[in-house]
Amino acid sequence: MATLYTQQDSNIRKTWLLMTVFFVMLIALGWIFSYIYGAPEILYGVALFSIVMNIIAYWNSASIALAMSGAKPIARQGNEYVYRMVENLCITAGLPLPKMYIIESPQINAFATGRDPKHAAIAVTRGAIEKLQNEELEGVLAHELSHVGNRDILVATVAVVLAGLIAVLADIILRMNLFRDNNRERGGNAIVLAIAVIAMVLAPIAAMLIQLAISRKREYLADASGALLTRYPEGLAFALEKIGADQQPMRAAHASTAHLFISNPFKGKEKSSWFTKLFMTHPPLEDRIRILRGMDVNR
Repeated sequence: MATLYTQQDSNIRKTWLLMTVFFVMLIALGWIFSYIYGAPEILYGVALFSIVMNIIAYWNSASIALAMSGAKPIARQGNEYVYRMVENLCITAGLPLPKMYIIESPQINAFATGRDPKHAAIAVTRGAIEKLQNEELEGVLAHELSHVGNRDILVATVAVVLAGLIAVLADIILRMNLFRDNNRERGGNAIVLAIAVIAMVLAPIAAMLIQLAISRKREYLADASGALLTRYPEGLAFALEKIGADQQPMRAAHASTAHLFISNPFKGKEKSSWFTKLFMTHPPLEDRIRILRGMDVNR
């Protein structure tokens, strides 16, 4: 019988496999670029630029996500219920207490952000606090703390930056080839050029799919890790059921931050065909609930 531990290990392996594919794609595009133009330094420049972009994005991701979501900091006074719950979970997880924020929205949702556990923040909607029972809200908060403990912000930031970099690089190569003189210095190898063009067209699509796949795997991982914190998977399962039934809109929702939330803030997209699921930021709620209820917290 599958346990939460085996689910956790499986998702970690799959996430890093996808990240490896990401880096291979990026290096391959850089190599194609350098081969076509006979400039090996392009490959080194691409690798260096990706590192710099990841550092910049990782350092500023938290403040940007909180501002775009309309999250406001909340003090302990008047919010002791939430603070005590988070404190107990942090003690269990061995994590420092994150900064707490609230989003004034009736939708049930939450997200975690921050470049590391010492600089983490958790934002919870007003709807989550008011509509969820004690065990359900605890399951949601444990899920978000698990994102912090699992360093998911780092993984998500790297994935987003690499996907964007691959798309930009592919577009640059394609445009430069369209305007390049037909009399190529490297002999005009039609096969190499055709492969390069196909790679440049498909690379951004593949990069986006990998990014979304990583996001979905991290959600499964946070579900499993959160259930381990509370030792009560049913709490999170019940919360996800309420989230699925909740059709309240979130006015502050943005496509660029949707993958951070525990559930897609854009309602009505949870149940879709297998093809549509490829382009979803979150796994279907019914799958997450089924996995939670099919696992054993005791090993």
